[in-house]
Amino acid sequence: MPVEPDRGGADGHTVAPIDDGLLTVRAAEGDEEAFEALVHRYGPRMLRLATRLLGSGTEAEDAVQEAFVSAWRKLPEFRGEAGFGTWIHRIVTNRCLNALRTRRPVTDLDTVPEPAAPDHQASPARAAESHAAAEALTGAMAGLSSEQRVCWVLREVEGVPYETIADMVGISQEAVRARVFRARRCLTEAMAAWR
Repeated sequence: MPVEPDRGGADGHTVAPIDDGLLTVRAAEGDEEAFEALVHRYGPRMLRLATRLLGSGTEAEDAVQEAFVSAWRKLPEFRGEAGFGTWIHRIVTNRCLNALRTRRPVTDLDTVPEPAAPDHQASPARAAESHAAAEALTGAMAGLSSEQRVCWVLREVEGVPYETIADMVGISQEAVRARVFRARRCLTEAMAAWR
């Protein structure tokens, strides 16, 4: 039975999307189409998250792929206490944290911003200032600890609630709040000249 969660029916009526719980159960029983539907549902979001955490498109793709392979292998053990989305979010976040902890300081070509298209109304001085500010932000982000960066990106960029971040990273909500606070303070101090 094919799993196409968001397609319309042959008679023109919309077919209700298959819920994550059912897809997860079917995937745990070895249904590759059900797991593929979960990958299609969550893959793009996880790739955006990993790219924001790692700053490298190539490294992010590897982390997400490894996370989904790990999820496929561990699905029979999945107890369903949290939803599949929360579970895969946690796996991707942990992969990214591990990658950040073991990373050697190297500049990846994917992280070097491409020059913006010239704005004929902007002055060269303004363009140089914008470029310098972007470089300062990149440097400030690189100056955060991997734990601070993960918590800050999940909270400030992804909008993930503190409780969920705590569950995903495996720390208390207070520790998450402290890491986000310290990251905000570091970024604010680093970017003070650009206000």
